[in-house]
Amino acid sequence: MICLELFWTLFKIGAFTFGGGYAMLPLIQSEVESRGWLPLTQLVDFVAVSESTPGPFAVNIATYVGAVRAGLPGALCATLGVVLPSFVIILLVARAYDRFKTSPLLRGMMASLRPAVIGLIAAALLSLSRAVLSPGGASFSMFADPAFWASLCIFAVMLYLALRRRHPILLIGLSAAAGIAAGFALNLPVP
Repeated sequence: MICLELFWTLFKIGAFTFGGGYAMLPLIQSEVESRGWLPLTQLVDFVAVSESTPGPFAVNIATYVGAVRAGLPGALCATLGVVLPSFVIILLVARAYDRFKTSPLLRGMMASLRPAVIGLIAAALLSLSRAVLSPGGASFSMFADPAFWASLCIFAVMLYLALRRRHPILLIGLSAAAGIAAGFALNLPVP
């Protein structure tokens, strides 16, 4: 039963989310939390891992959630659920695109999706930032936590390097190394 629930939930997310994995993240987060599949901290940790592993972001997260909930069958069902809608939509769009690519209606639809996708990505960024920077909730005590400052410093350095157009692989490697070093230096527990 859980495999069917995983498939159907991720199928709906895959079918109604435009803009890729980051746009899916708020919906995946909402479903995972509301169904009690994973705690937010575990999902946040896997978002970080999924950024540094090969493959599409949404597929990595879906596979992970499915594996945690139901092992290999869950991973397969969740992955199929999130991928199948895109596969079918791309097949249909590819067949019709040449005929409709100059349509003002289609251009208007695509232009209106851009701000919505940016909003979904921003919502995911804010939600995950709260979970990373203030896991116990926002309060003045978080400013006394060295882990808060370490996370904020790592973020600032990586943002600076990203704006300087450094290679993403370099940023991922540096982020991982800085996070591991900060964890050891601050004697943080392993999640």
